[in-house]
Amino acid sequence: MARSTTVLLTAVMGVSMLQLFLIGALGPRLVEEAGISRSALGLTTTAGFGVAALLSLSAGQWVDRLGARRCLVVLLVVAAAALALIGSAAGTPMLLAAVALGGLPQALANPATNKVILAVAEPARRGAITGWKQSGVQLGAFAAGLPLASLAVWVGWRGAVWTAAAIALIIAVWAIRALPPDRPATPGTAADLPPAAVGRLALFSFLLGGGIAAINTYLALYGTQRLALTPVFAAWLVAILGITGVLGRVGWSRKAGRLGQPDTLLAPLAAGACGAALLIAAAAWWPALVWAGTAAVGAFAVAGNAVTMVTVIKRADPRTAGRDSALVSAGFFGGFAVGPPLVGLLDYGPGWALVAACFAGAALVAAARNRTGARA
Repeated sequence: MARSTTVLLTAVMGVSMLQLFLIGALGPRLVEEAGISRSALGLTTTAGFGVAALLSLSAGQWVDRLGARRCLVVLLVVAAAALALIGSAAGTPMLLAAVALGGLPQALANPATNKVILAVAEPARRGAITGWKQSGVQLGAFAAGLPLASLAVWVGWRGAVWTAAAIALIIAVWAIRALPPDRPATPGTAADLPPAAVGRLALFSFLLGGGIAAINTYLALYGTQRLALTPVFAAWLVAILGITGVLGRVGWSRKAGRLGQPDTLLAPLAAGACGAALLIAAAAWWPALVWAGTAAVGAFAVAGNAVTMVTVIKRADPRTAGRDSALVSAGFFGGFAVGPPLVGLLDYGPGWALVAACFAGAALVAAARNRTGARA
């Protein structure tokens, strides 16, 4: 598999969720210039991930039937359309409709990219490639937060979003030219991912996603409101989360790719994430702990999602890998949709305790597989 294909898949993952990162990065401009309320901005996350979770229930079957290359091109074109509509939004209803449309690229991203890896990558390299392409999500957040948000100073927030739409179309052309034509998949030599195992991975991903989404949403605010950090230093917390998330996804995925049962890593990763959430909570008394806790969330929790994808790629039948990837992703997106609203109902102490409980529950789900020896 050419290195350029790895870069392409990484770019696809970044584009698939770019709309939500852009709305977050450009939120102040949307409120001031477009008249979007703070509550409406909060609804965009639930709308985007909620639609993605629902569509994921069938998106994997579309990928298995239509082929990964076709679905990647559709993903990128629809992402461009959603971004163009966001840039044209004149009010809250149109903004939410555009974000909902952007749920389709999110739903297609993991099953389509995983199928490409199965089709063109050597088995020994699949884990590392998966880690890099999963890190595309963090790189998309970086692109939204720095170059595109900076561009908005010069061309306005609408111009920045339309630029992102144009980039998505350019990547679509790249995908058409770079990826081989879709071919019927052949059975794998280790297709041992039964439906019960997919269900356990989806439950693990739901709990993991709920905790990660809550940290993404409230970490910087916690830093300013409880830890007396300036907005600049609070933003550095998010940056550290992104950097360690990339490193964790690449490193742990590489290790998972070398294991016969990569899902054995999931329990310790979730347990590490639980400890990280407790460190963030303890920062209310010892503020320096928030930095260690944030780095650990990236290294363990964010990496856990990539390891679930390595598990699917390594163990699923290539003919149904799209379906299995999508169902696991549905759990993750579902957690992202419900985690922040639930934690937002609580004060920071109980909220971080709930996040730690989500991670602990994920560890128990993964450990149950290890104790019973079940295929999960």
